[in-house]
Amino acid sequence: SSQLSSLPLQILFYVNGIYYIFYFLATLAMIVYKSQVFSYPDDFLAPDLVVLFLMAILEVPRLYLGCKGNLTEEEAPLGLSLGVTVGSVVLCVYLLAWQTYVLWADVLLNAVLLCAYGLESGLKVMAIAAFVS
Repeated sequence: SSQLSSLPLQILFYVNGIYYIFYFLATLAMIVYKSQVFSYPDDFLAPDLVVLFLMAILEVPRLYLGCKGNLTEEEAPLGLSLGVTVGSVVLCVYLLAWQTYVLWADVLLNAVLLCAYGLESGLKVMAIAAFVS
């Protein structure tokens, strides 16, 4: 039987995992920076931190299910990973557009992450299509 799993998708999972660690630490550092330098209302600090930590919690099953689905050539885990990616995209857009203060570094970090999510989602859909056929 032929191998249907996607090597580019697997590489992207690995790169996204490493990038997300950088993204999380940089975004956390920027939130701390903004809370010290700007007049960051306490009511708005907590939601920004909650979104960042919720995103980190979602990232683990998203990458795990994606890797597992790709390597075992099963569409269900890849589909679940795709669904969790939608949630991660919504949280990323919040941090890009709706957090209290948005710096140019926030825009850059979130734009790269959104591009990675988009590329990964396209590869997931192609892998699922290959597994089903």
